[in-house]
Amino acid sequence: MLRLLLRAFVVFSATLSIAWAGSITLALSDHGGPYAEFANALGEALQGGSWKITTSGKPTAGDPPSPASDLIVTAGGEALRQTLARAPNAPIIATLLPRQTYEKILAEANKGRSRSTAIYLDQPPGRQAAFVRHLLPGQKRIGMLFSSETRASAAQFRQAFANAGLTLDSEDSDTSSTLLPALNTLLPRINALLAIPDGTIFKRDNIKAILITSYRHQRPVIAFSAAFVNAGALAALYSTPTQIARQTADIVNSLGPTLPPPMAPNFFAIAINQNVAQALGLSVPDEATIRQAMLADRESR
Repeated sequence: MLRLLLRAFVVFSATLSIAWAGSITLALSDHGGPYAEFANALGEALQGGSWKITTSGKPTAGDPPSPASDLIVTAGGEALRQTLARAPNAPIIATLLPRQTYEKILAEANKGRSRSTAIYLDQPPGRQAAFVRHLLPGQKRIGMLFSSETRASAAQFRQAFANAGLTLDSEDSDTSSTLLPALNTLLPRINALLAIPDGTIFKRDNIKAILITSYRHQRPVIAFSAAFVNAGALAALYSTPTQIARQTADIVNSLGPTLPPPMAPNFFAIAINQNVAQALGLSVPDEATIRQAMLADRESR
């Protein structure tokens, strides 16, 4: 009897050690920039494992169906949209896209979430609140602009900011014609403007006007990408393609064929434009100091 129990335990232990493995198709919305960085980092993170990765460019509706893969990883919204059209039943990990883009694409494709998950670009509200608190100590009133894409998240931000001892003030804007009036109404009431991924408000055509208007009011903009900081925002909390790739590899290697729910990024980066800080008369800590303080906050909970 003991021998049978030992044999059963050995068999059970062996099944636990079997990693999910097979073929991955990596679908990119473009071959350059952040997509190339993501592809290279994911390949390095999975190197030496049991996965075979095939990289493709953005699929189009006229392409023939690709050979079946055990898993598809998409980078960018357009790659996800076309992948759902061509392989509607494949398990998908979607990356390098905001939450609202992911949900909109699933809704357009009439797809549930059982066979797909995502790692969003959006930073969680609690992390944003901690970042603002350590970036601008003593500045308590933070403003945000919301559109129909992001308005549902307003309550989460208000609660997270309240927990951090901050007050969130906001205005709504759903069209380009209402953007600057809303911004000019909000800026006098706040100490800083927090921008989050929102395709209605913070699109390429609007960024310059938002930065100029905020500068005229002497209010710093806290953004969601390094490019935004280079354009004139004071600072940004964001996740790099390499960091998203690392998290993707962790999912692939550890969770098997059952995909987890969509999630925020685990890893983050910080960018600060000291020239903007100087122009606004602000003394802000450096990136390393802020990161250390944020990590200390997390460990103390």
